[in-house]
Amino acid sequence: MLVLGFESSCDETGVALVDASGAGVPRLLSHALHSQIAMHQAYGGVVPELASRDHIRRVLPLTEQVLADAGRSLKDVDVVAYTRGPGLAGALLVGAGVACSLAAALGKPVMGVHHLEGHLLSPFLSQDPPEFAFVALLVSGGHTQLMQVDRVGCYAVLGETIDDAAGEAFDKSAKLLGLPYPGGPHLAKLAQGGDAQAFKLPRPLLHSGDLDFSFSGLKTAVLTQARKLGEPMGEQARADLAASTQAAIVEVLVKKSLKALEQTGLKRLVVAGGVGANTLLREQLNLACGKRGIRVYYPELHLCTDNGAMIALAAGMRLQAGLESVQRGYTFDVKPRWGLAEISA
Repeated sequence: MLVLGFESSCDETGVALVDASGAGVPRLLSHALHSQIAMHQAYGGVVPELASRDHIRRVLPLTEQVLADAGRSLKDVDVVAYTRGPGLAGALLVGAGVACSLAAALGKPVMGVHHLEGHLLSPFLSQDPPEFAFVALLVSGGHTQLMQVDRVGCYAVLGETIDDAAGEAFDKSAKLLGLPYPGGPHLAKLAQGGDAQAFKLPRPLLHSGDLDFSFSGLKTAVLTQARKLGEPMGEQARADLAASTQAAIVEVLVKKSLKALEQTGLKRLVVAGGVGANTLLREQLNLACGKRGIRVYYPELHLCTDNGAMIALAAGMRLQAGLESVQRGYTFDVKPRWGLAEISA
């Protein structure tokens, strides 16, 4: 069973083909991705209308590339999947429209997939996939959540952000330091030459007693400190503030993850989403979990950002699990705001 997947929730256009035949984890045959980073850099962030238009330009050439790389044709596709939400409404509509139109033309079933479920299951595409059950730390763009995952489609929210997510804290702090979009990777690079102890920054909700997150206060503290340093800010001071900011975010993510593992009694942690590529986060999680006999799993680095492979994978795994999510017709809608708990069995 071949699943063709489309991802267009924000500023990456992704297309992928997976083989979900049999009982094993679906196998990735090919995938292609176009990032809009260069286009949005001039505006300091994603411009929704420009994102939607660029998805229209990219999606069909990427589809042709994916099929050619896999040595398959459209007639070989059994199911067409797309990101239904959450995300930017206009961007989601591009992927949904293309997927449903293509499925209708082929007479094939179509599936709307939850974007975060794609991230959640993306480590199953790695060479060392996890087993159920596990705790998942989802750190993707505007989302920071801790989930208990018992099986495909069975998710329980343990904690989530009540304001800014970790990715937003990285990007907004980076902007305050004069770094280009997207700020997170640039801040992490700048932090390599800084002293993480140079500035005392808050760790919001670190001792709250629950598993929720809050990063808006940290962003405000970074703003206050940046104003104290004045302009022009010295390069070493910028590096020190970047390192201190990154350390604060990572400490909260690590300690909350450890607490979730302790509360659930589970010995496996899955980390997914763009922030999951952060080197310091990986180092600190590996160190802390290693001391406790806990295995940590990550998607491959090139699959940490939004991509079509995770959407095709999630569709394939849901079909293998017997979850009824194939659409009966070709009309469609999108869900820009869509809680992951809403699709949990």
